[in-house]
Amino acid sequence: MIPDLWYPIAISTDVGTKKPTSLRRLGMQLVLWRDMDGNVVVQDARCPHKGADLGDGRLKGNAVECPYHGFLFNPEGTCTLTPAMGRNARIPGSLKIRSYPVQERHGLIWMWWGDDRPADERPDIIAPREIREHEGLYSTISWEKPVHYTRYIESVQEFYHVTYVHRDHWLNYLDFNFLYGTLRKFGLDGKQNFLKATMIHNHHVETDDDGMTFRYSFDHGQEDDPSKSIHYVITFSFPCMVHVQTEAFETTSWFMPVDEEHTQHIFRVYEFPQLKPILRLPSLRRLMSTLQVYLEKFVQDPQDFKIMAKQEPRISGGGVNKFIPVDEMNAKFIKTRARLLREAMERRQETVHDTDDGMVGGMDMAEDLDVRDAPISAPSPTETRRASVNGNGNGNGNGKLNGSSAPSVPPSDEVETWSGATAG
Repeated sequence: MIPDLWYPIAISTDVGTKKPTSLRRLGMQLVLWRDMDGNVVVQDARCPHKGADLGDGRLKGNAVECPYHGFLFNPEGTCTLTPAMGRNARIPGSLKIRSYPVQERHGLIWMWWGDDRPADERPDIIAPREIREHEGLYSTISWEKPVHYTRYIESVQEFYHVTYVHRDHWLNYLDFNFLYGTLRKFGLDGKQNFLKATMIHNHHVETDDDGMTFRYSFDHGQEDDPSKSIHYVITFSFPCMVHVQTEAFETTSWFMPVDEEHTQHIFRVYEFPQLKPILRLPSLRRLMSTLQVYLEKFVQDPQDFKIMAKQEPRISGGGVNKFIPVDEMNAKFIKTRARLLREAMERRQETVHDTDDGMVGGMDMAEDLDVRDAPISAPSPTETRRASVNGNGNGNGNGKLNGSSAPSVPPSDEVETWSGATAG
């Protein structure tokens, strides 16, 4: 997982004003809630007192209440009440939870996972024009799968797997007829054309000026008749967004790392342009998008997951895959991810310090210190060093992150390719 970026940790509508929400993202247990002005607050979920999950608590005014002993924590993470000590008690300053910078944009909640640089020095949320400028209706849902996010991203950065993975379920016939069927045969020749669509034509990758967004343009169709093809434009933006656009449909996926073993797939389907002249009511067009997101969740995605669950190694990276030329988008993703991880480590190598563990007299005592203005801690240099780059699954003996072994960092950002594929 790459530090110093904004991550989309939840759908905005998943966090309300009635109760806090507990979720796991980036290897951390977090609590999300809205203050009295409706602003989202993102904090560490573990109460510093005895480790209860604040996501199981209540909202009390402008604070979240611990379900165990009623301690209150405000949006800055400061404890404002310890009932067992009384209202007028002096509260130890170390009874504090970490609050993370947060933004709401594009229907999602974004958390800054990085160093404690000033707000005006943080980069902006990376959202390509396909997201920023989209004005159509859409439906968004999410689900979690036990797969590393790099494998998830790879699976949607190319579409030549669909002929082999998505050919058997009866509901796939909707795609066969809609995407591959011809009007002359009322779509009934869809599966026949689908099974012939095995070749990628006219493929190339472009990179935005920021170096963090790539666009892969290609035609997927028949080898003997390239005119029978579907044109795709796949846009990837770091850290985890994949946008797919064809003449027939448009979708966006955010593959949010839960930890080293799990990914939250936030999936969005936009209204079908062909239906706009027919379905005048926005609610009906949104309903069609909603049906499509559930089709993805319960039909298409399980078919992909069946493959991803058995991929070895579980984390993709440099030297792991033998790419072919049409994998140029995958190769560019892996190479750039390795570079970003290496740069993040280099920024932190000068900040490694041994710290006192706070143990006093054999007990971890809350200290009576004023830490209300303490800076937000970034992912530690150790956490960054443990972040996976080459994904070889072997590790290098430098420890574990969230209970799973982490591969070593390769000495270069080269990505192994085959038959002329390039990573750049």
